[in-house]
Amino acid sequence: MRPGDPGPSRDRGNSVAARAVPRTPGESQPRAPETTPTRFRPTLHPGAWWLWAISLGVAATRTTNPLLLALLLAASGYVVATHRSPAPWARSYTAFVRLALAVLLIRVLFAVALGSPIPGTHTLLTLPEVPLPHWAQGIRLGGRVTAEAVLFAAYDGLKLATLLVCVGAANALASPTRLLKSLPGALYETGVAVVVALTFAPHLIADVRRLRAARRLRGRPDRGLRGLLQVGLPVLEGALERSVALAAAMEARGYGRTAEVPARVRRTTAALTLGGLLGVCAGTYGLLTAEGGTYGLPVLLAGVLAALAGLRLGGRRSPRTRYRPDPWGAHAWLVTGSGAAVAALLTLASVRDPGALHPGVVPLVAPTLPLWPAAAVLLALLPAFAVPREPS
Repeated sequence: MRPGDPGPSRDRGNSVAARAVPRTPGESQPRAPETTPTRFRPTLHPGAWWLWAISLGVAATRTTNPLLLALLLAASGYVVATHRSPAPWARSYTAFVRLALAVLLIRVLFAVALGSPIPGTHTLLTLPEVPLPHWAQGIRLGGRVTAEAVLFAAYDGLKLATLLVCVGAANALASPTRLLKSLPGALYETGVAVVVALTFAPHLIADVRRLRAARRLRGRPDRGLRGLLQVGLPVLEGALERSVALAAAMEARGYGRTAEVPARVRRTTAALTLGGLLGVCAGTYGLLTAEGGTYGLPVLLAGVLAALAGLRLGGRRSPRTRYRPDPWGAHAWLVTGSGAAVAALLTLASVRDPGALHPGVVPLVAPTLPLWPAAAVLLALLPAFAVPREPS
């Protein structure tokens, strides 16, 4: 290279810039290349997954048919398998499935040990019966166990297990931090507490695994009562230290600060919220009983409206802004609508054909699969095919 010649990298950079961006007359330096701004890709609103899962849970409460409940479990499980993210909070679905199996087993064991009011003629076994005092009439310990009583308990336990699995599907599909952004201001503090609890759970599990592995490497026991104490105390100590650090960080960032609200607004908010919750409870009870079918739905709607108004007024205590709020688009309406359709159709089927959705156990007969309620349950699979998977 001769003295005075420009360096190769500089010359090459100028030539590339000159070819990439043309100069205008009288311009000494080339303009910077124009870049296309990256657009924020909207994702599915987390509230849509919760509404979808709650609707499936409502559908599960309208039937005890094990075939329809199995379809609900399969549909929710398939959607979770196709749209679950690899985040730590998405692993809670397995825990809910295990909890559902435990609930089903406990319900059957209670029916075996404590008896059942369902009469039956097919005796499976006879347990030693413990005599009870006269004030415990209607309850027995042991005695004759019939197939009808066990089957009725299994149907009832499977309904509750399906409801738990639907809640687990919502936890596995909806990000808790994104859901926190969508909560109204009145529930913001409660949402922060729930999100912190969900965030701390994976850390506790990781600490337990790390401490148990360290004890095994040192040749010390990690099981039994002694191992539990030796592992549990350091885990609790680490959790307390992490909680204190998190509390200090949240206080430094202004969490928990509220705005001044007039006293009349606070009283109105409390009255609307409390009255709305009482109305929701009374309306739900009316819908679940035969005597309250006339007043159940109006009271439920009035309670929901009053509770929403109370939440709206309560949001004035914590004014917040949202950075890049999750949009509620067509996919969110599709997910919510599919779940609501399943709940509405199964509710209609339970009124028109209660025998198909609630198979009897006396006499002991095999349950049948009703066609159009089963087709209605398949609508829950619509998000698996119509909603694009979110990037991890």
